[in-house]
Amino acid sequence: MVIINTNKAKSKSWTNNTLKLVTLALFIALAYVCVCVFHIKVAFLTFDIKDAVITVAAMIFGPLSAVMMSLAVSFIEMITISDTQLYGFVMNVLSTVSLSAAASLVYKYKRNMFGAVLGLITGVITMTAVMMAANLIVTPFYMGTTISEVAALIPKLLLPFNFTKAVLNASIAMLLYKPVITALRRAGIIRLGHTEYGFDKKTVMVMIIAVCLIAACIIVFVNVLGGEFAWVD
Repeated sequence: MVIINTNKAKSKSWTNNTLKLVTLALFIALAYVCVCVFHIKVAFLTFDIKDAVITVAAMIFGPLSAVMMSLAVSFIEMITISDTQLYGFVMNVLSTVSLSAAASLVYKYKRNMFGAVLGLITGVITMTAVMMAANLIVTPFYMGTTISEVAALIPKLLLPFNFTKAVLNASIAMLLYKPVITALRRAGIIRLGHTEYGFDKKTVMVMIIAVCLIAACIIVFVNVLGGEFAWVD
């Protein structure tokens, strides 16, 4: 006869859930700090790296965590430093969720290097498509303009900006994922299975590609789209 210590099991489950919530809170705080530290302004659009931070956390904890963190960070941003209020909140949530949730959903079912890359590519495509639709639906109301006028901005501003933003955040997430998950595992916060990809030659190659993409995206933002680095006042 096997006796199961339910109290011990409940205590362990409570501890794991508490650690997860604390870790997610830390990611939310870090993402918000990233918004406050610096950003790149391109016309009326703004790039920051909070999506990369949330995407890393989402790939560790899953798509639902991505939604929760996106809502939390966007809400805090809206009531503190944002000058776009509800419009900015909606667009930030759509942007972050479409990238992080899509990437983590794919990675959830294929936890290896291929799954990580495929997930991030899926996130880039999803975010770009969602933001194009959101700009056509939401932006005309916010800016008091017509859909056709917004559509005219797609090829020369909205599409290149959102695609570059998605690629840059995805590349940063790929660069950060392995060090972050290694640190969390050593701290005993997470215990993921052996299917997690290792730090091998393939990983190094992908990280080198990520660094090159980061540099290329920054060049596009600054030299092609005329963006400027700016600190939050």
